[in-house]
Amino acid sequence: MIANVLVGLVAVIHLCIVYLEMVLWDTPRGHMVFKLTPEFASASKVLAANQGLYNGFLAAGLIWGLYLGEAGFQFKVFFLLCGAAAGLSGAATAGRKILFIQTVPAMLALIALALC
Repeated sequence: MIANVLVGLVAVIHLCIVYLEMVLWDTPRGHMVFKLTPEFASASKVLAANQGLYNGFLAAGLIWGLYLGEAGFQFKVFFLLCGAAAGLSGAATAGRKILFIQTVPAMLALIALALC
């Protein structure tokens, strides 16, 4: 039960990232969250939407794994590993706080799954 709650939390995190990158990127809120200038946000919004789409795939995979119940164990593990790897890459290239937003929750969910 705790593992599935954590997997669901990670899915929600990725859905929030989808919204931030695909909808709010070129708005004052998006500028604040991602520390962007309006000029950069405008010029990069197509790239941000593409990033958001990938986060949507991660959320969809996690939700699918939850929907499948016990049969979705491998889906949950795979998509959590993908999310953790994306977080590591983002932390190395964009900002360290991504490690705590993406990687740590995914790793906690993986640990909880392993203990089930």
